[in-house]
Amino acid sequence: MSRRTAPRRAVSRPRAPLALAVGAALAAPLALTAPAPASATGQFTVTPLKFTVQAGGRNCTIDADLYRPAGVDAAHPAPAVLTTNGFGGSKSDGSTAATGKEFAERGYVGLVYSGLGFGKSGCLISLDDPKIDGKAASGLIDFLAGKRAADDGTTIDYVTKDAKADPRVGMIGGSYGGAVQMATAAVDRRVDALVPMVTWNDLSYSLDPNNAADRGVPGAAKWQWMNGFYLIGEAQPLIESNLDPSRINSMTCLHFVTQACETIRTLNSGRYPADKTEALQKYARSVSPVSYLPQVKAPTLLIQGQTDTLFNLNEAQATYETLKAQGTTTKMIWQSGGHSGGLTDPASGELNLAAGNLETSYVGKRVLSWFDRYLQHKKGVDTGPAFAYHQDWVPSDSGPNGSYATASKVPALSQKLYLSGDGKLVDNRKKVARGSREYRNWLIPTSHSESSLAGMIGLPDRAPHDTKGTYLDWTSEPLTGAVDVVGSAKATLKVVSPRTERVQNSGDAADKLVLFAKLYDIAPDGKKTLVRRLVAPVRVPDVTKPFTVSLPGTVHRYEAGHKLQFVVAASDDAYGGNRGVKPVTVTSAPEDTGVLELPVVR
Repeated sequence: MSRRTAPRRAVSRPRAPLALAVGAALAAPLALTAPAPASATGQFTVTPLKFTVQAGGRNCTIDADLYRPAGVDAAHPAPAVLTTNGFGGSKSDGSTAATGKEFAERGYVGLVYSGLGFGKSGCLISLDDPKIDGKAASGLIDFLAGKRAADDGTTIDYVTKDAKADPRVGMIGGSYGGAVQMATAAVDRRVDALVPMVTWNDLSYSLDPNNAADRGVPGAAKWQWMNGFYLIGEAQPLIESNLDPSRINSMTCLHFVTQACETIRTLNSGRYPADKTEALQKYARSVSPVSYLPQVKAPTLLIQGQTDTLFNLNEAQATYETLKAQGTTTKMIWQSGGHSGGLTDPASGELNLAAGNLETSYVGKRVLSWFDRYLQHKKGVDTGPAFAYHQDWVPSDSGPNGSYATASKVPALSQKLYLSGDGKLVDNRKKVARGSREYRNWLIPTSHSESSLAGMIGLPDRAPHDTKGTYLDWTSEPLTGAVDVVGSAKATLKVVSPRTERVQNSGDAADKLVLFAKLYDIAPDGKKTLVRRLVAPVRVPDVTKPFTVSLPGTVHRYEAGHKLQFVVAASDDAYGGNRGVKPVTVTSAPEDTGVLELPVVR
């Protein structure tokens, strides 16, 4: 029995914050104004609770809601589901609150909380640091275990346990509410199942990507994404009145931990001296799964979005491959929608918790089976294939998996195309024409891929474009049949840039050459589509040597009659770029030319 009875309350319609994640972007706001149907009886209660925790050297309060299904008690315990919001949101966001409701209706105890620094929870925003955010979530697991009380004295004894102080608990959530799951599992082995959605592997790649093989060289800052979320964090007094004093840092860094603000300032400066670059990358990786995945042992179902320029498919694939290599049970789904749009498309098979489609969406059914297997311990449950991906050219009613294809692994690179000196993309090295072509950057951006926050908040965006003279392209002949590309393409390039060569060893990586690689689909009528608006920024490690570029993963069908176009551009207005004008020449010959490799599914 708990010490106090959990009273039912109505969950009011929340405001829609500018949030980073499934927690705010996945669905419309939700209102619970009457008893909901489902679970064994369909009833549940919601109790607001506060927990004082120590995190990052501060005592601060976590604001949470406890969802208790009717009929669940000490004699009839149930597993728990723990979840929190995306960046800028709170426990009251539509999809965050809906998580508690949907799983309580299905018999799970839910604990839904506002992440540190958001909603009415205290402490600074610390980017899902396992030592801070992970430790705070671990304190909530103590409550689920009956080891600690809420601030008002509430304790519970009705969560299924695997040992005396070990509750059976799973976690689910998106983006900021996704990475915190891995941060928690890294510091608390009691977590039994994870479902991280549209989240990151390495923030140094997410915010300052360099898609060249040498990740030691910084990339090109995503200044639109980065500053948009920085402003959301620093504007918390406008979003949430009467802030807890534990949420205030200093006049120069209001609501983030100091290292986060220093990282933003370094990236905005456009300067990359070795000492600052090393400190930036060290901090960004320390709060990222890439640094602590060896400690994550809980079975993990990764769900990542194809329409996502913030956390692209490569991030989930990196996490997936690391977990598999170390023996952690893991599977992966590439859904259609992500931070850049499409999360509420009901036809794509996406999970939309506020729409209540757990049982009817492909992704929802996979989540339910994951929790059935690892929280309900139903050993005969099929948790699905190792890898599944949405195909936007396949009807949603085409079969048991809808628009999703399945595979035992992510497809490997399987087709090579060559960059010819005449601007053609050819399928045989012998067809490469000798020739050289040049482009040069301007002091302002001349290419547009996206307005980063537009897709997330549903605003229109102008079509991608490149300015003549500031890019090079290579275009295939019309395809004789459909070509399905699934995964990350790779390009091997060699450029000539004497101005860069003279300054690239200055000690400031900002003097190195920056370029942007991308793939277009050109229809027979000439219409060009930048696939999912994705680009691959590269800060070339050394322009005197060949280098490789990993493009963001995609799932795309190039239809028969269409052309595939590979572009290298001098700039992109969503990213930082070159310091100074740096003309670039690309030379091709049959024995020495650039190569584009594609993961083609036949």
